[in-house]
Amino acid sequence: MSIFPPRSSAGTVPTSGDGLEELLARCARGDQDAFARLYDATSARLYGLALRVVRNPAHAEEVTQEAYLEIWRTSARFDPGRGNAISWLMTITHRRAVDRVRSASAADRRDDVYEQRTRPRPYDVTAEDAHRSLEAHRVRKALQQLTETQRKAVELAYLGGYTHTEVASLLDLPLGTAKTRIRDGLIRLRDTMGVER
Repeated sequence: MSIFPPRSSAGTVPTSGDGLEELLARCARGDQDAFARLYDATSARLYGLALRVVRNPAHAEEVTQEAYLEIWRTSARFDPGRGNAISWLMTITHRRAVDRVRSASAADRRDDVYEQRTRPRPYDVTAEDAHRSLEAHRVRKALQQLTETQRKAVELAYLGGYTHTEVASLLDLPLGTAKTRIRDGLIRLRDTMGVER
């Protein structure tokens, strides 16, 4: 069966007077030929309704398929005493289309929320640079408060990137003495800069 809606042989939209009730009754008994005839007679109208509601041809096709599946499954529930067949078919299709619109809207809202939560937040680069510059100035000023031997050891270890062994070798000191000067220099830096323990 094609989802693309055919017209009836006269090019008009069938109504309940065209035997739709009888076709539905036969569908309820599992008559696939009656279902195919019902589809041919009504698919243009149901597809058009779905398209007006969902405003997307691909979604309208899916909605129409879902509606016909429900019609096939529930055709035994159709009661001609409560309304005509085309109204019953349109009601099923409209309900499916509205469900699709609600589902799509909910998915869009979830996508929006996710995007807002995961979007990288801009930060002030200028303020960050200014803060970094001020910190560097404080460290340079505090380094001037160290003894010459402490400053050299700390600068080699933390600004030059040398290991403690390399600092000891460069300053021609025993390793333990180099470590002590670095440690003492760091303690004095901490005290000078007012950093809490």
